[in-house]
Amino acid sequence: MEEFSPSPEVADALVSFGWSRDRRVDPGPWTAPFEEQGIAVHEPVRDFLARFSGLSFEISGPGINCAREPFEIDPSLCQGEEDRFSEWGEELGIQLFPIGELDHGRFFLGMDEQGVLYLVADWVARFGPWPEAIDALVRGVKPEEIAG
Repeated sequence: MEEFSPSPEVADALVSFGWSRDRRVDPGPWTAPFEEQGIAVHEPVRDFLARFSGLSFEISGPGINCAREPFEIDPSLCQGEEDRFSEWGEELGIQLFPIGELDHGRFFLGMDEQGVLYLVADWVARFGPWPEAIDALVRGVKPEEIAG
């Protein structure tokens, strides 16, 4: 498992919404519906979901270079959007697994087989590899648009 040591500022924000350093949940209930449809779940995705699944981070306000938006780590929020993830994954040459929503469903979140976190909509942007991507989400760092 990837070591995750967020800055005190980010750790405080995460803890205020129910996260803890030793938090581990079974990601199976979140991954099974997608696996049944043939969507592969890679180890970085399983590790990330074990740490964050089921948590909702109600953050807002100005960030580093974009607004801080609430996000929720719950793959079930992406059910029905499997085609969107598979089509973008195919276009980008990656396997993109649905992991949740950003800004109360305005955007989806996905993660590739290397643990890179993406914003997924009618366009795609990259937050970067986790754990740095969590820092970007919490602190309001704009993702890099890569397709759209």
